[in-house]
Amino acid sequence: MRSVSSADWTALADEVNTYGCALTPQILTAKECQQIAALYEDVSRFRSTIDMARYRFGSGQYRYFDSPFPALVAKLREAFYPHLLPIARDWAAKLRQPAPWPDTLDEWLDMCHRAGQTKPTPILLRYKEGDWNALHRDLYGDLVFPLQVVIGLNVPGTDHTGGEFMLVEQRPRAQSRGTATLLPQGHGLIFTTRDRPVQSARGWSASPVRHGVSVVRSGIRHTLGLVFHDAA
Repeated sequence: MRSVSSADWTALADEVNTYGCALTPQILTAKECQQIAALYEDVSRFRSTIDMARYRFGSGQYRYFDSPFPALVAKLREAFYPHLLPIARDWAAKLRQPAPWPDTLDEWLDMCHRAGQTKPTPILLRYKEGDWNALHRDLYGDLVFPLQVVIGLNVPGTDHTGGEFMLVEQRPRAQSRGTATLLPQGHGLIFTTRDRPVQSARGWSASPVRHGVSVVRSGIRHTLGLVFHDAA
């Protein structure tokens, strides 16, 4: 695992503020990506498996890790949180909303647990040919962290084609805007969980954002999802 702190966080914050998402430098090596993707076959690592077609979420499957997490997954979550926190607090200030997030991830998760949100949320997702993910938001309860990260575990164009990460923003008094990103292996995409502040002539307003995955045209696509609030 490469240092999350070594990324240009000023540039990443600017990009997230502009587009609602930002692609990080390579965080995981190819070997680490392969190791995480291979965990999908070990059902004992997970608390639940979701068949997306069953719930009309799209087509494909994902699994929620059970705790304790694999060491690399836990390290990634802990490494990203302090860098995402200033963005979260800045957004809350702009929108004049509460900023309940403490300085450490452990403190924040303890707040989630005391509020009844005790289910772990790191996700390992698998998409095969023809699979896709409907546009949605990952809220899970009243306590929400406004940013999350998805890490590509396969090589686009080699392991799979298609499967772009999609972000759709409903802009105030305007048409929706879409952003599509092909995730390189080992790179993380920071993106908006629920909404983000957008400036207009009337000041700052919350612009709702949903995310999903376009149809995988061939091969298999694995991603690791890091959500920073636990579920009810």
